[in-house]
Amino acid sequence: MSVPFALSSAVAYGFGDFAGGLAARRSPVLRVTAVAQIAGLVALLPAAFLVPGHISAAALGLGAIAGVGGMSGLLLYMRGLAVGPMGVVAPLSAVVGAGLPLVAGVLGGERPGVVGWLALGVALVAIALASAGSRGDAAAGAGLVYGLGAGVGFGLFFVALDLTPDGSGLWPLVAGRVVSVALLAVALLSPARRGPLHGLRLMLLCGVLDTAANVLFLLATRTGTLSVSGVLVSLYPVVVVLLARFVLRERLSGLQLTGVGLALTASALLASAT
Repeated sequence: MSVPFALSSAVAYGFGDFAGGLAARRSPVLRVTAVAQIAGLVALLPAAFLVPGHISAAALGLGAIAGVGGMSGLLLYMRGLAVGPMGVVAPLSAVVGAGLPLVAGVLGGERPGVVGWLALGVALVAIALASAGSRGDAAAGAGLVYGLGAGVGFGLFFVALDLTPDGSGLWPLVAGRVVSVALLAVALLSPARRGPLHGLRLMLLCGVLDTAANVLFLLATRTGTLSVSGVLVSLYPVVVVLLARFVLRERLSGLQLTGVGLALTASALLASAT
């Protein structure tokens, strides 16, 4: 039963990311991220009451830390999708986001198996190839940097969320979303940040799909194994890559395509190793 939930989550993440990336090409990234986060919070609150969970200081505190990491990652991610090739940004952010929890585990004394070390090796090669393929292309180079930075933010989000108490339901996600919305709202108070919204529907779609993907992923992990669900959800960059190719007619160099393929492979291996 977990497979349909996990695949649906991957599709929702992919379409939501693509919608957010398109919106970020029409409006400032900070504004796009804020609107998406608000829409996601509105959609998340009813789900939080439906999914059983206990509210605690640990759940809210760690959720808030996760929210800051996730918000930072999302800002960089949206910026990367706006200025660089989506087909490069999405896979690289995914592989770094999946790899950071494994690295944190190693630093904490865990010893990953052969698959884990293989995944880290493949991830490093993927990053190197994507970097080499982006040389001489300012947009691709900027997208590469933003994608890697976004992956760090997403990785911190996953690490903090993993530390939340069992049985806390969706409340850590709610705490994280409230903190991110509050910080973004303060940033938007500057008069220089005000102005008309372009692509509002895309922003709202991004936020709602992101929340739907989070809930579907939770359902997948609760109706099956985390290893299977993680592998399937880690395929969400495939959706972004395909949409960028067929909707935006985005083309990548040979080295970039090889790096993207290895990044997707590494993401799946990392998900199965954690």
